[in-house]
Amino acid sequence: QVQLVESGGGLVQPGGSLRLSCVDSGSIFSLYAMGWYRQAPGKQRELVAELTSGGSTNYADSVKGRFTISRDIAKNTLYLQMNSLKPEDTAVYYCNAKGITIQRHDFTSWGQGTQVTVSS
Repeated sequence: QVQLVESGGGLVQPGGSLRLSCVDSGSIFSLYAMGWYRQAPGKQRELVAELTSGGSTNYADSVKGRFTISRDIAKNTLYLQMNSLKPEDTAVYYCNAKGITIQRHDFTSWGQGTQVTVSS
């Protein structure tokens, strides 16, 4: 089983920045994709940004130009750099990974979530 641990959330003022991190357990043989999702109170979980195995990125329209997803393979870490934050970005952010474990099993894993609150 692949474990994902997020960090970096917190309280920030509108216009501010945060960087989220997601460390995986290192038992990944190959990835289909890794991404960040968020869920605000009373709303469904939505995709924020995704990084595919081919290196392409996909962003929700609401965050394009403000958020950047990246991965440091040597550190087993996925990042989400969030700039120009808005109150509507307030949500619990979840890391997600899909791929094949070193035991050659398909997997889909979620982190425990990290709260991001944008408020003055």
